[in-house]
Amino acid sequence: MTISVDRRVCFVGDSFVAGVGDPEHRGWVGRVVAESHRDGRPVTAYNLGVRRDTSEDVRRRLPAETAARWVEGCDNRLVLSVGVNDTTEVDGAVRVAPERSVANLHGIADDMAADGVPLLVIGPPPVADAEQNDRIEALDTAFEKTVFPYVSVFGALAIERDWMRAVALGDGAHPGAEGYALLTELVLPAWEDWLG
Repeated sequence: MTISVDRRVCFVGDSFVAGVGDPEHRGWVGRVVAESHRDGRPVTAYNLGVRRDTSEDVRRRLPAETAARWVEGCDNRLVLSVGVNDTTEVDGAVRVAPERSVANLHGIADDMAADGVPLLVIGPPPVADAEQNDRIEALDTAFEKTVFPYVSVFGALAIERDWMRAVALGDGAHPGAEGYALLTELVLPAWEDWLG
């Protein structure tokens, strides 16, 4: 008799976690979870992506949202992806200063470590704005030095013509299904290793 592990994964973050712009309504989260199911490693996935959320917003709502979904004795896990909204300028200033973004990521990582919850962080992807991409790239570099395991997707997607074209044809930030499939390919190896 095979005993199934109750593995509960909360995917927390912004609109890229939510899969905004994907007409298939799967985004990268739905795709990696479906792949795990096909591989015989099913998870109970909770997509907690919120459009326009910054690292500040995510850190504030994280305890209540995970508490409602995780159960003691289960394999509770967290996948986090933030950053693009932190680097968005409003009235000439970024929404969240880079050092504060890093502190938020570090704080979440510390909280998960204290609770014994495995954490996987997916970096922010590029958008169709060159100046914002400079800020995203710098934040991605800072994030990569802050936490492990960390999946940096910025560099690969910034030179991927299909991603950049999809973002430009969309709303300037979010790709369609093809773009999310590209993002999934970058996330999948780390995701599979992380699940074990």
